[in-house]
Amino acid sequence: MDSINNLSYMRTYLVGAMDRVDDGGATWRQTITPHLVRMRIKVLDPRLQPINNDIIENDDTRQWIDYYKETEQYDKIRQKFNSIRSADLRCVDVSDFIIAHIDLQTHACGTYEEIVTANRQKKPVLIWCQQGKKQAPNWLFFMLPHEHIFSSMQELLCYLNLVNTMPNTKSLKRWFFFNKK
Repeated sequence: MDSINNLSYMRTYLVGAMDRVDDGGATWRQTITPHLVRMRIKVLDPRLQPINNDIIENDDTRQWIDYYKETEQYDKIRQKFNSIRSADLRCVDVSDFIIAHIDLQTHACGTYEEIVTANRQKKPVLIWCQQGKKQAPNWLFFMLPHEHIFSSMQELLCYLNLVNTMPNTKSLKRWFFFNKK
């Protein structure tokens, strides 16, 4: 008998702060990705330019944005870098579910827009709050099933493993699975 792999070939977008964090948001994405790939999930990582876009958010673009802010050339920020936002939101659109990392020590502007966008699309929005589920912003509990908010990456991965191997997924209201036939 074939093993159940409900998440096979689904796409997830890895949402979380990239500016104002020392590593550009790399560490947690690099840690979780191999686990997702083992479940045959297609991972969309904004650091790796999943959409063919001339502009990608990285250290160089953040330095230019900082320079334009410092020199008060604000118009250039939107003119040159607005496609980053568009590409990120497109990744939310094409994903089957998103995984969002929230660290309360880091202001995350785009992260919340991406969470809201996915929520309005009625996709599973899985939140890992660095400081723990009990510390997650109240608004997230208003928006999402609390079962989709986690205290650790390991808890989130355990949940995904459960979803991936469930023989009967009818109780999973936000999840939609494609027929494998």
